[in-house]
Amino acid sequence: MTHQQGPGDLPPTADSRSADAKSARPRARGARARGARPLSDTPAGDRPADDLLAASLPAAPVRVGLASPASVLAIVPSLLGFHPSQSLVVLGVSGPRNRVSLTFRYDLPDPPDGELAADIAAHACEVLTREAISAAIVIGYGPAGPVAEAALPVVTALLDAGVDVLEVLRAEGGRCFTVNCQDPDCCPPDGIPFDPCSHPVATALKEAGMDVLPDRAALARTLQPPPGTARATRQATGRALRRLDRLVATARGGGLDPAAALADAGRAAVRDAILRYRSGTSIEDRARLAFLAVVLADLRVRDDAWAQMDPRRAGPHTALWTDIVTGAAPEFVPAPASLLAFTAWQAGEGALANVAAERALAADPAYSMALLIAGAVQAGLPPSAARLPMTQDEVAASYD
Repeated sequence: MTHQQGPGDLPPTADSRSADAKSARPRARGARARGARPLSDTPAGDRPADDLLAASLPAAPVRVGLASPASVLAIVPSLLGFHPSQSLVVLGVSGPRNRVSLTFRYDLPDPPDGELAADIAAHACEVLTREAISAAIVIGYGPAGPVAEAALPVVTALLDAGVDVLEVLRAEGGRCFTVNCQDPDCCPPDGIPFDPCSHPVATALKEAGMDVLPDRAALARTLQPPPGTARATRQATGRALRRLDRLVATARGGGLDPAAALADAGRAAVRDAILRYRSGTSIEDRARLAFLAVVLADLRVRDDAWAQMDPRRAGPHTALWTDIVTGAAPEFVPAPASLLAFTAWQAGEGALANVAAERALAADPAYSMALLIAGAVQAGLPPSAARLPMTQDEVAASYD
């Protein structure tokens, strides 16, 4: 298996993407996995859960091109942007060179839950088959019992759908277990020691500029305001609102439409910020960040910015919206957080897209843009779908 440029990696391609289902119950449609039974219903005797899962797999495992299962595990944190734990990860593999073209992560149901496991299986199978991905690797992070309960329905559903399961791996306590290989010479029953941080694959990816956070919570914290800034942000927001009041008064005094004046000022400020970040600079002034957050609450301003989200500029756009999100008062978070979610989706960074959408929805559970993007990412839609089919002029005309 070769590693294709992917999320958080080198410049992404349209078929390199990741998704992260924070909830153990992803948005799923279609039939439940056929033939998948909870392991508690399987005569177990004294066999460990790994053996029960192995019994459902083809007898001869298909080896992928990476040097070892530890190599596969070493690339997963880079694909997700953080080190997974208590998780089930599905890698979609396609093409003649077995490229990793899609990555999904789910919370591991613990305690085991047959209904949630079936939902995960249905969701993973639906996405892989819809995208015509012919093979998969299934990885569980956690104890053997919960991993087996969650992985078995996924493996069964994929095999029933004609998707080859190349590997079933489990990682726990710094050891890698190759579930679908029973040869003790290459896959000892007590696992193989591995360190995803020091593995040569991880080292190479780190040298390529890929940052990996300790866990998903650390990723979510990158969108929180810096400690001790709440009062300064509130004061800056108050000044921004008074500035808009003055713009309204000036427009009315000049016989102009106040709403149009506000939209024009907002679009100008956001366009300037986008150009600034694209040129390699940033905005440190919290008053200016607060003003940008306030003007983005105007849908005409937000949608004008949305129309400028060129996937080739994902890096600067991500930096801009992150800075505005962390500098915004809570009630003004939804618009910049949704723009960040869209930009992350364009870049194939499904986990970042999800945490950004969650940040928006925490402030406004009904914010439609965040709901739209969260649904698209959860459904595994590719980054090529993350394009607004309108130009800036068309956006302005639609509001006129």
